[in-house]
Amino acid sequence: MPAPVGRIRPVANVGRPVQKRIDPRSVDPRSVNSRSVGTRSGRPGGKLPRVVVRKATARDWIGGARLRTLPLAIAPVAIGTGAAHLLSDGGWHWVRALLALAVAVFLQIGVNFANDYSDGVRGTDKNRVGPSRLTGSGAARPRTVLVVALLFFGLGGLAGLALTITSGYYWLLAVGAVCIVAAYFYTGGKRPYGYNGLGEIFVFVFFGLVATAGTTFTQVGTVNIESWLGGVAAGLFACAVLMVNNIRDISQDTLSGKRTLAVLVGSRAARILFAVFVAVPYLILIFFSIFYGKAPLVYFSLLSGLPAVVITLTGRTAPEFILALKLTSFTALVFGVALAAAIAF
Repeated sequence: MPAPVGRIRPVANVGRPVQKRIDPRSVDPRSVNSRSVGTRSGRPGGKLPRVVVRKATARDWIGGARLRTLPLAIAPVAIGTGAAHLLSDGGWHWVRALLALAVAVFLQIGVNFANDYSDGVRGTDKNRVGPSRLTGSGAARPRTVLVVALLFFGLGGLAGLALTITSGYYWLLAVGAVCIVAAYFYTGGKRPYGYNGLGEIFVFVFFGLVATAGTTFTQVGTVNIESWLGGVAAGLFACAVLMVNNIRDISQDTLSGKRTLAVLVGSRAARILFAVFVAVPYLILIFFSIFYGKAPLVYFSLLSGLPAVVITLTGRTAPEFILALKLTSFTALVFGVALAAAIAF
């Protein structure tokens, strides 16, 4: 019997799933929100090829907290405590001062993680020129970053509750609730006001006036002119830090539809506003210098403040603006702590 024409040779491993190895180097980690990804082979029973993506390290989470912004939380509490010491005839309320500091720090970190989450899921960090973010880079799941943000908001709420109980002013719970809600909707929700040129108003009110006057009130039950003026100074420094950050990101924010104040007014006007935000606290310092002999020493903080202004006015690259941001944040810390000491002593 003649052999069949075109006999088909048996193929080994018929029916077995064919797995394709993926080079992890070919995967952009920014497009991955989980620790591993894969696609099916297209055959029944095909397994998911796994690609290991770099896990978020402790350093990543610390970076996500943006510790360089914490001076904006410390400065108003320091000024408010100094003003309270003046009103209490030399007495200190350390427990309430520390609780107020905890509230400010926890809310600041919560805002930073909430901003990381919101910008990441909206895609505004896709072409980021500054330090990478947890969500935008794919180092952490968006839900995880959101949970961490809510955790810090919760810690801030607990510290605020303890502060309310120790001070006896329970109506402050409503103020604390407003602070937490405002902090979340800064970049969260469907219409975040931080995306519509109102970010500077938020930081001026809550990280300036409310933080400073609130610290003083919870300690002595009243607020003096030193606390209000100090709150204005602290709030303007917070505006300056936010402004230089947004000046750096003008191009990227414009493309992503994030309408910050810097985007709305343009680079040149934004730089001038930054200089004004830094200059006005030193004009306020003239008032303190008239009544407090040590207040002029606060002008030494210009050693970092002036370079920040010069860099912001002339800078062109992201590293320059990042340096200006750090210098401004440091200036706010030195200004706040030194002014508090000048008032108290």
